[in-house]
Amino acid sequence: MNKAGLTILDRYIIKKFLGTFFYSILLIVSIAVIFDLAEKLDNFMEKEAPWRAVVFDYYMNFIPYFAILFSPLFTFISVIFFTSKMAYNTEIIAILSSGVSFRRLLRPYFIGAFIIAIFAFLMSDMVLPRSNEKRLEFEEQYYRRQPPRTNLRDVHKQIMPNLYIYFSNFSHSSNIAYHFSIEKFEDNKLVSKITSDYASYDTTTNKWTLRQYIKRDFDGNGQSINRGSSLDTTLNVHPSEFSRRESIVETMSLKQLDEFIDLQRMQGADNIDYYLIERYNRISFPFSTFILTLIGMSLSSKKVRGGIGLHIGLGLLLSFSYILFMRFSTMFAISGLLSPFVAVWIPNVVYAGIAYFLYRLAPK
Repeated sequence: MNKAGLTILDRYIIKKFLGTFFYSILLIVSIAVIFDLAEKLDNFMEKEAPWRAVVFDYYMNFIPYFAILFSPLFTFISVIFFTSKMAYNTEIIAILSSGVSFRRLLRPYFIGAFIIAIFAFLMSDMVLPRSNEKRLEFEEQYYRRQPPRTNLRDVHKQIMPNLYIYFSNFSHSSNIAYHFSIEKFEDNKLVSKITSDYASYDTTTNKWTLRQYIKRDFDGNGQSINRGSSLDTTLNVHPSEFSRRESIVETMSLKQLDEFIDLQRMQGADNIDYYLIERYNRISFPFSTFILTLIGMSLSSKKVRGGIGLHIGLGLLLSFSYILFMRFSTMFAISGLLSPFVAVWIPNVVYAGIAYFLYRLAPK
């Protein structure tokens, strides 16, 4: 035993675990890239996407996105594969017969799962946001068909504490909001209101210009009125927010996502649940690695007549049912039938119970 407290057996299993994991990622990601290219090749050629951009802006960022997204599944497949092979070669029987308990045998598996979970979490928080930003920019330019933007109507939005804006119609082509107004409150009382015929956004100065405006200031003695033809103002709102895709959260770190959710809450956004699901997923994500590791090890540690093929088949059935369960619970949260927290964590709770049941059935 070395200073880290790892035995030769621990190092042997961890080496097999991580080696099989990265090999399966390399193999499956290579296949995914080939199928993805075959599907999108016509779009790339139609929109004349430069091959340098295809390789470096898209696929060099697609690979880490795909690998991290399915890392729990890759972990599961890896555990099933190399553990089944050990069971088929009677290595598991020899280890248990030597006096090593099944619980002790789980230790190197969980160490390997911990390494993968930490690696995936750090990658998703520190590397993927920037990588996803480049990938999504490429998709917007060369792959996705942009839906026609419809003009927004009758929008009432909080942009800062006690500060609200309203417009009856917004044109994306000209960045103009018609019948625009700004309302300021203090202690739930209206203290100031500016109305205008329209407000235009200047992309060079990042300011809104109100045209033909009327400003009313209210106090205990009544109101004062000022009129003008033009008024420049800086508001905490950008025209892009009126057509922002939900996938923007993929370009944010966990800290940025928390700040974004707080801002959306303040502004009264109606799709907060989607952003909360993304946040809770990032926190619960590492736990699925441990759960699937325990399921995979418990399933494949026993030598059966069907061999590795039977283990992999049962394992894939369980893993895909887990992913399907997560999708269903997410849809219930988006529709408002479940809270985002419950929707994200309930698959982990259910499959943790399945993992414990299989652990109890595993050969000791």
